[in-house]
Formats: sequence, structure tokens, C-alpha cells
Amino acid sequence: MSTEMETIDPGSVPQRQLYTGAKIPAVGLGTFGSDRFSADQIAEAVLGAAQIGYRHFDCAAVYGNEKEIGFSLQKAMKGGIKREELWVTSKLWNDKHAVEDVIPACQQTLNDLQLEYLDLYLVHWPFPNHHAPGVDVNSRDPHAIPYIHSNFLKTWRQMEKLIAMGLVRHIGTSNMSIPKLKLLLQDAKFKPAANEMELHPHFQQPEFFRYCMDNAILPIGFAPIGSPTRPDRDKSPDDSVDIQDPVIVKIAARLNVHPAVVCIKWAVQRGQVPIPFSIHPREYQSNLKAATVDPLTEEEMQEIAGIDKNNRLIKGQVFLWEHAGDWRDLWDQDGQIAS
Repeated sequence: MSTEMETIDPGSVPQRQLYTGAKIPAVGLGTFGSDRFSADQIAEAVLGAAQIGYRHFDCAAVYGNEKEIGFSLQKAMKGGIKREELWVTSKLWNDKHAVEDVIPACQQTLNDLQLEYLDLYLVHWPFPNHHAPGVDVNSRDPHAIPYIHSNFLKTWRQMEKLIAMGLVRHIGTSNMSIPKLKLLLQDAKFKPAANEMELHPHFQQPEFFRYCMDNAILPIGFAPIGSPTRPDRDKSPDDSVDIQDPVIVKIAARLNVHPAVVCIKWAVQRGQVPIPFSIHPREYQSNLKAATVDPLTEEEMQEIAGIDKNNRLIKGQVFLWEHAGDWRDLWDQDGQIAS
């Protein structure tokens, strides 16, 4: 890696405390390269990011790059980073929700990442709905079903076993909604330590964000700068672009930084944990540095609070079941779980 790249002291990066008392770095590196970047490119970014100060990495089996990332994590640890300094998250994919599949899926991820335990393991989506790689948004899996809480709870019980087995330290959810989380909180023995959700200035989810915070569930925000490299199937003509918002652009000009950096600062100061993705050293370096210098003013935080457009970018259409209305049925926007 280039010697001129500025490193950031991991101790200067803010941390968030989970309900267990464990601490997680307030910025992580996402590793979903959609179909634009190879597994080797992403693994190289993980190693580079570790070398410049990242300690939090957000992975998933379905990203198809955990084996390569495992070699990068090993190199980073051989280079002097202790395992307990790292925070590594992974996720259970939709085709592994069956009772007999959860534990082996986690063991496979640990094998690929060359780790003895995960800091956090999430149920990637609350549906067992799978789709073939590269399908367009109109594709429907004939076996897709709506959310069924009794089924999800069976999956969750296996997730809880992973804690007892020492394979994971925390479990959590992803792509959930308030009604689904309410049910889980009633029934869980180990409640979710975190919920991974789409969060950026044009999609702030204030009610859901507050619900998580009020229940000591840490919101981890994906697509924190508006996910410009998301798969083409996830792009809609009416999507807005956070980094072109006049408020974001104005603040970026004051700080003399890229607008993406403003989005990261906002996320960290608001209290969520953003996990921006980039394979470019200058970008991932500036994303981490964003959390450590030049905070936004209270006025700027208020201004950004005022630009929420409720613009969901990752709509999840490919997970819809046969008789669903449209993607809104995945998100229970009327407060009811669609069936």
C-alpha cells in the first residue's frame, strides 16, 4: 500500500456501546461490491483499510467474497492487529433459515473468514426468499413467502444457540421493520444487539431509528452516502442523490471535503454506525477520517434533518412473493405485517 496514505489512530474513532457493554467502532467498511467489483478487489480493500486504521468490517456470505476477505484478515492480524481489536460482522443468507441450516451456515462463514468467532451475526433478511444471481427486479421466486413470525422465531432460536456455542458474541437483524421487531422483542431470549438498515440523509427513517435507540438496539446504517454503486436493478428513475443535495454540497464546501464525507459525519453524529463501501484507498481513508475531525455544527445537523425525502433505494423487489402488491409490502409501512 502507498506509504503516503495517512493512517488514522483506531483509538480516535468513536465507539458505540451495545446493550451487552461491548463496544463497536462507529464507522465500518462495507464489503458488498454488488456486481461491480471482484472478490479480490474487495479483499484488497479490507487489508488496506485495516492498515490505515479500520477495525470494523461488515461481511455476508451472499457477497461471495468471505474466503478472500479471510486471507486479508489473517494478514492484518499477522501484521500486529489483535483479534479482539477487530469487529467482524457477517450475515445468514435467506436460503439458510431452516433450523438445520443456521449453525452450519455460520460455521461455513467462520471457516471462510478464518475466524474462531464473529462479533455480530445478523439474519440478512427476515424472509427465507432466495433469488438467482443477477436477476432483474421483476423476477419472482415461486417459493417466496411473506414474513411468518413462527418461522422466523425458529431461525432466531438457532441464532441464539450460536451465542451459547461461543461461535458469535452478538446476534442481530437486518432489513426489518418496527412491527417485525416488536414481535421478536416479545419472544427473543437474546434480543438483537443491532439492526442493520438503510440510512442516509435522504432516507433517515426517524421513527424506526428512534425505536431502535429506545430499545437499545444499535442502528447500523448501510448505503450511508446513497449507495452510488448499488446494483442497477436497485436503481429507480425517481431516486434522489444525497451527495448532490444543495445542503450537503454547501457543508462540503465549508469543510473542503467530498459531499460523501458530510453524509458519514452526519451518520456518526446522529448515533448510527455507517458502513460505507469503497475499494479506493483515498475514499475509505476519508470515510474513516470523517468520524475523527471537523464535526458538523448543530445548525448543520438540523439542516440535514430537514432534507429527508423518505427515498428508499434498496427496495428488495426480488424478495416479493407471488400475490404481493409491490415492494412496500416488504416494509410494513402501514404498521401491519403484510401477509
